[in-house]
Amino acid sequence: MERKDFIKLGSIAATGLALFPRSSALASQVNADSALTAVTKFIEVKGIKFAYRRFGKKNGLPLIFANYLTGTMDNWDPIILDGFAKDREVIIFDNAGVSASGGNTPDNIEAMALDTEGFIDSLGLKQIDLFGFSIGGMVAQQLVMNRPELVRRLILSGTGPRGGEKMTDYPAEIWGYFKKHYPHPDELLLDTFFTQSKSSQDAGWAYLKRIRARTQRDPNIGDKVVPNQLKAIFTWGKPFQGSYDYLRDIKQPTLIIQADKDLIMPPINAFILKQNLPNSFLIMYPDTNHGLQYQYPELFLKQAAMFLNDLS
Repeated sequence: MERKDFIKLGSIAATGLALFPRSSALASQVNADSALTAVTKFIEVKGIKFAYRRFGKKNGLPLIFANYLTGTMDNWDPIILDGFAKDREVIIFDNAGVSASGGNTPDNIEAMALDTEGFIDSLGLKQIDLFGFSIGGMVAQQLVMNRPELVRRLILSGTGPRGGEKMTDYPAEIWGYFKKHYPHPDELLLDTFFTQSKSSQDAGWAYLKRIRARTQRDPNIGDKVVPNQLKAIFTWGKPFQGSYDYLRDIKQPTLIIQADKDLIMPPINAFILKQNLPNSFLIMYPDTNHGLQYQYPELFLKQAAMFLNDLS
């Protein structure tokens, strides 16, 4: 299956990317305060109904999570969510057109950022901390550019700058994984999020066990999500003269974390971010693929907490 055929199909199920079985029951009847049992709520923004979960200690600024290609709320690691929730509110959501949220998935990062802004504004939040993973990191960069006053601190994982290195397509190895048959569709992440080493694969299986533990799940994503998200990613990645200039205007303290063997996002892009973001820190995780924070969740939590809680 070539890239163009994959995009034409547009069906997650057809490519083995439907990470979980469809469930008609969302967590709207559960009263609890953790990643596995948090209530799924809905809020309407300009005619679009956004699904979200909000929980944790009401202390300081909430941390908003912006997700990866095909990712839904159920893909966030419970260890990470609950770890942050001990000290602050965490808010996860499905962006427009994804899973339980209504509307259509945009085919460009700019529109995705505007949808995210609208969602945040609808919650009445005046300032947040923001964690963007993969395409979510691209959305996060655009959001900070649009609304710098809204974001206090920024965490970027497995993402790249506008016009970065080798960001207009995925390598053949990734397309091969997309067409591979897996006993359970979410096992695709063992190849795309983790390396083939035993320690990384063991961490991958542990991650799958954790995210599978939630019983009240998001619905499957629709057929238009993948082609539109891919178009947005590859368009963002098109190089042009001065494509990195905008990064110098992002003054927020930024923590960049990157896998050293990332197949989806070439690691060189983390260095480009570090070189151009004036107030940034870079941590490279060893023997990791795209899902680095899921391989080292406890370490990531410690490092992220130090960064977010730094008052200097």
